[in-house]
Amino acid sequence: MLKISLPLRLQLSLIIVIGAAFLKHHTWSNLLVYGAIAILWMWLLQVPIRKLGGLLGAELIFLSLVALPLGWERASFLLVRSLICLIVMNSFLLTLPPHSFGIALKDLPIPAPLKENLLLAGQYLEILLSEVGRMQRSAQLRGINGAGGWLRYASAAMIGALYLRTLDRAERVYAAMITRGYNGQLPIDSTLKPKERFTLITVGITATCITLSSYL
Repeated sequence: MLKISLPLRLQLSLIIVIGAAFLKHHTWSNLLVYGAIAILWMWLLQVPIRKLGGLLGAELIFLSLVALPLGWERASFLLVRSLICLIVMNSFLLTLPPHSFGIALKDLPIPAPLKENLLLAGQYLEILLSEVGRMQRSAQLRGINGAGGWLRYASAAMIGALYLRTLDRAERVYAAMITRGYNGQLPIDSTLKPKERFTLITVGITATCITLSSYL
């Protein structure tokens, strides 16, 4: 994987996603440029293709249900644009080391309370995915294999138990963070280096030009 600091990785991902999201409808040539950038980003981060494909499949099924009632012509552009945005953000999330979301957020220019909420949400998602993994291993040990078997195993009662387990574990993790002196701020320094700031500005200007040209 290309060595890119976590704050820079997050900010570059956001620039690409925001630029693609503000494209004018039906400007396919500009969208294809963002598509090429998304594929390059995925290659640079060396994303596990199998995991990425599974995530994209589930997300696009939901998005298609929302977009298709708008008409095929409009829905096709929205789905492709959503796919590009999802490739970029999922590439960032799938290559994020465990418990490092707060480092990525540290230098993001957003209010501190929002950073804290995002950090806690990220911590909860990690706990949730961990518990789901444990449930899947438990199901496999009981001889339940395959997607169909897993769906039968994950009944409403199991989903309720999963919620309670993750909530209890999240409360214990938060209590441990408070005990260790957590006050809403992470004791880390993740200021971007001059070269990283130059890269961020260059990518920002490029994305702005691509997006603005779609309105000309």
